[in-house]
Amino acid sequence: MTNSTKQYSISELSKEFDISTRTIRFYEEKGFIKPLRSGQRRIYTSADRARIRLILRGKRIGLSLAESVEIIDMYKPSESDSSQLASLLLRIGKRREALEQQRKDLDDMLSALDEVEELCRKAQHKHPTEQSQKSLTA
Repeated sequence: MTNSTKQYSISELSKEFDISTRTIRFYEEKGFIKPLRSGQRRIYTSADRARIRLILRGKRIGLSLAESVEIIDMYKPSESDSSQLASLLLRIGKRREALEQQRKDLDDMLSALDEVEELCRKAQHKHPTEQSQKSLTA
């Protein structure tokens, strides 16, 4: 059996991607994947598996579910993927800018914390606490 005809159960995909079966059913409800049915049983194809993998990859880089699916849906095997790649690169650039700003904000906050902490330590040494003063006079 070749990889293109391989079939997967919901529990196999759940284990492979370390996600809940509920998440997979959610993707199905939203129309992001379209498993085959055999009675009540869902049968997932390699294409479903690939879409789940790409959705989760998008999530890891900070794309929303809608953004990931939009980019995935741009793929047309018989056409150039240049518009899909351009869209992805644009979103990566925006995500990178947002993360760089968050990093700068965190660095600024950490510096401010360091400064206030140092001022508190200096003040603490200049003015021992009441408890420290009592132990010195005892």
